[in-house]
Amino acid sequence: MAKDAVNKDGLTVSENGVEKTNGVDGSGKRLEVLKTYKIYIGGQFPRTESGRFYIPINGAGKKLANVCLSSRKDFRDAVVAARRAVGGWGGRAAFNRSQILYRMAEMLEGRKAQFIDELMQQDATKAKAEKEVNLAIDRLIYYAGWCDKFQQLFSSVNPVASSHFNFSVPEPTGVVSVIAPQQDSLLGLVSVIAPVIAGGNTCVVLASETKPLCAVTFAEVLNSSDLPGGVVNILTGKISELASWFVDHMDVNATIYCEKDSTIQKMMREKSALNLKRVFFYDKVNWYASEGESPYFIMDTQEIKTTWHPVENIAGAGGGY
Repeated sequence: MAKDAVNKDGLTVSENGVEKTNGVDGSGKRLEVLKTYKIYIGGQFPRTESGRFYIPINGAGKKLANVCLSSRKDFRDAVVAARRAVGGWGGRAAFNRSQILYRMAEMLEGRKAQFIDELMQQDATKAKAEKEVNLAIDRLIYYAGWCDKFQQLFSSVNPVASSHFNFSVPEPTGVVSVIAPQQDSLLGLVSVIAPVIAGGNTCVVLASETKPLCAVTFAEVLNSSDLPGGVVNILTGKISELASWFVDHMDVNATIYCEKDSTIQKMMREKSALNLKRVFFYDKVNWYASEGESPYFIMDTQEIKTTWHPVENIAGAGGGY
């Protein structure tokens, strides 16, 4: 770094204008070694290919962690991993997807204390942190229950004027890119990921920029929950750098954006028109209320496949022998 300097007493590094010498700051206290929070791509935890990182700071001025500042190349790698996982995940039995989402809830329950602590580091009160973690667990169980039921609810047998059975059935759309809620760093993240994967899709998610701790820890939960690598890929970084690539990539089938920035929403509408990508804006959803969970969120990233099957018209053949 440009401000690094070496003196006879040891190494002195200037970071954000504060001189730190020999592992001790100016007050004589030991410097804390910040944890490095990596990204999650294809079931692995790589560092960003750019080597960049940033340090989020909470309201009290405390530095929280070293967090990867993801690049366009990281997003591209994540899309490749998500596309590779589409066939296997979408082809799994719906009941098996349900089991895996339930397992995710179990693992999140087991690490509840850690998530509460991270939310409190990110300025939440203890009561709010406990509520958010409990709701996130319950939301995973909610969508686990819908995995093998939503097709029954939304499919249909259609009347036709010929000797055919005509069925319409929802199927996963493919790879979904998601820019998660920036304030509800755990509950918002879980609330947008769960319906996407419950329906058999895979996804690439950009977590909260200012509150990223829970997102990366949630990736550790996913990694230990029997979820195949590539089904969920979590990046950390800046919306301003990555938003255009989330909607512009030709191998992404749908995009979900959860913030209210009208400029980014306009950009997404324009770019999605060029490649016929579905775009959904969840900018008015209260994730703490009942509106934050619904099977209609699953249906947002489903395609309807209609099948015609020829059959004998028994009534038209007459009732005699």
